Amino acid sequence: MNETLVFLLLFAAVACGWWLGRRSLSGTSSAASSPPSQYYQGLNYLLDGRPDGAVDQFISALEVNSETLETHIALGNVLRRRGEVDRAIRIHQNLLARPNLPRTQMHIAHLELARDYISAGLLDRAEKLLLDLMAESEEQRDVSRQYLVEIYRSESEWERAIEEARALLPRRSLLRGETQAPQLSGQPMAVQLAHFYCESALELAEEGKPDEARKQLQQALRIDPACARASLELGRFEGTAGNHRLAIDALTRVVEQHVEFLPEAIPALRECYAALGEEKALSVYLRRCLDEHPSTPLMIAVADDIHRDEGHEAAHEFLAERLAQAPSLRGLLRLIRMQQEDTPGVSGDSLSMLSVLLHRLIEVRPAYRCDHCGFSARHLLWFCPGCKYWGTFRTIRTAETE
Repeated sequence: MNETLVFLLLFAAVACGWWLGRRSLSGTSSAASSPPSQYYQGLNYLLDGRPDGAVDQFISALEVNSETLETHIALGNVLRRRGEVDRAIRIHQNLLARPNLPRTQMHIAHLELARDYISAGLLDRAEKLLLDLMAESEEQRDVSRQYLVEIYRSESEWERAIEEARALLPRRSLLRGETQAPQLSGQPMAVQLAHFYCESALELAEEGKPDEARKQLQQALRIDPACARASLELGRFEGTAGNHRLAIDALTRVVEQHVEFLPEAIPALRECYAALGEEKALSVYLRRCLDEHPSTPLMIAVADDIHRDEGHEAAHEFLAERLAQAPSLRGLLRLIRMQQEDTPGVSGDSLSMLSVLLHRLIEVRPAYRCDHCGFSARHLLWFCPGCKYWGTFRTIRTAETE
C-alpha cells in the first residue's frame, strides 16, 4: 500500500477516534467538537509530501487512551517497517509513559517497544524488556520467549536459545520429537531447536568436548528425527572417534531423512568403509542409491569407484552413458579429467585448458538455493540469511549447476 495512503488512513483514524471520544462527553461546546489544530497541521504536512512533520503532529494530536491505543500501535508498526525505528520508539515510549492505560495494554506497548529495539539492533535493551514482560504478563509470555529465541540466535548464545525454545515446545513434542509448536518465523520451533543443538555441538567440539557435543547431536535427533544435519555431524564425530559402524549408521540415515544431503556424507563414508576394509560394500550401496535417487554427485562418486575397481575404460563408458541420459557440467568435467589421465601430450594440454575453463564456469554459479525464499549460495548453508529459516538449502538441480 502507498505510504501516503497509509498515513491518510491513520489521520482519518485520528479524526474518528477524537470525534467518538468527544461525542461520548455531555455538554461539549461546538468549538470543542472539532479535531485539534495539530490534526489539520499534520494533514497539511502529509499532503505537502512531508511525512516526518505529519508524524510529529499526529503524536501531538491523538490523545493516548484505551480507545486510541491500536492507532498508535499501527503507526509504530508502519514506521518500523519503513526503517524509521527512532520514531517508532518515540511512539511506544509515549504509550508506556501513560499510567492511565490498562495493564494489558501497557504490556502490548511493552512488547512493541522491544520489537523496536530489536529492529534498531539494541538487543540488550530488547532482552531486558522481554524478560520483564515474561515475568509480568502470562498472556505475553510465549511471544516474548519467541523474540528472545531470535535474539539469542542472532548472538549465537545457543544454550540460552535452547532453554527458551524448549520452554515453547509442548511437553509431548519434547518426549516424542513432534514438531507442533509456536512458529514465530513460520518454521516449527522443533526444527529450529534441532539446529540450535547442532550449533552448540560444533562449539563444544571446538572447545575439545566431543562427548558433550555428541550428546547435543543425539538430543537434536530426539527433538527432530528428520534433521539430516544432526546425522551428518554425528557421523563425522563417531568416525573421528573410531566408531566406524556407528558413524556409518548415522551417515546412511540421511537417505531416509533427506536424500539430497547424501553427497555431503560420502567423504566421511569413504573414510569409515576404508578403515573397515569394506570399500566394495560402499560401492554397492552408492550404486543402489544412484539407481533409486539419481543425481550428479552420486553419479561421480560411483564413477570414481568404477575407475578404481575396473579401470579408465569402464569408468569412461559409465559416465558417457549416464551423461547421455542426464547431461551436467560437473559430470562432463569429471569425464574430461579422466580422459586427461589417458591422453598425454598436446591433446592432453587441450583437455587441461578445457577442464580449467569448465571448472571456472561451474564455480561462479550458485550450487544451492533456499527452497523457502530463493536465496542462492555457492556452498551449503544451514541457516538462510534471507528468510532466517534453518535447513532449507537444497542443491540446484539443473544441467548448468550439476
